[in-house]
Amino acid sequence: MQSDDRSGDEASTAHAAITGYEELGPQRYRERVGFFYDDLTIGDVFEHRPGRTITEMDNVLISMLGMNAAPLHIDAEYAQRTRWGKPLVSSLVTLAVVGGMSTRSTSGFAVANLGVDHIRLSNPVFAGDTLYATSEIRSKRLSNSQPGHGIVTCRTVGTKSTGEEVLSLERTFLLPTREVGLPNQAGY
Repeated sequence: MQSDDRSGDEASTAHAAITGYEELGPQRYRERVGFFYDDLTIGDVFEHRPGRTITEMDNVLISMLGMNAAPLHIDAEYAQRTRWGKPLVSSLVTLAVVGGMSTRSTSGFAVANLGVDHIRLSNPVFAGDTLYATSEIRSKRLSNSQPGHGIVTCRTVGTKSTGEEVLSLERTFLLPTREVGLPNQAGY
């Protein structure tokens, strides 16, 4: 183990720069799962990682859980006769994966999802494609009906590892302010 040759002030400054974690004590941190309303600024952009490589099993499981038995998604013999030549991953899978990727950083502390709007599926996804997501904070305001909370809207775009866009959507959610401190009360 290397020793830290920095002075106390330099070490404190380095620790202050660590994001995604809350310092609980000397050399002890708790991973954060999101932001308070106060932490977000309109125009903030988040690149969500890790990416996710979609498998045939993902497609079959989510298609069946969502009761989407369209042969285009689950029957390779049928799908090979379509313009795609192979099963197309269900849009439910793409939406679940890209939407899920974005929640940890944008709405990890959310107390309510208020809406998902303007969903666009721009290109097909197939088993073996790796997806990534990026979100931009588009608007925010304090809630009139929920004191100590704010309403945030972000636009999320899902892309393949090739850069090809596959999905875009807007999500609106309710986040606590630092004043309410709900995540802190629950040990987050």
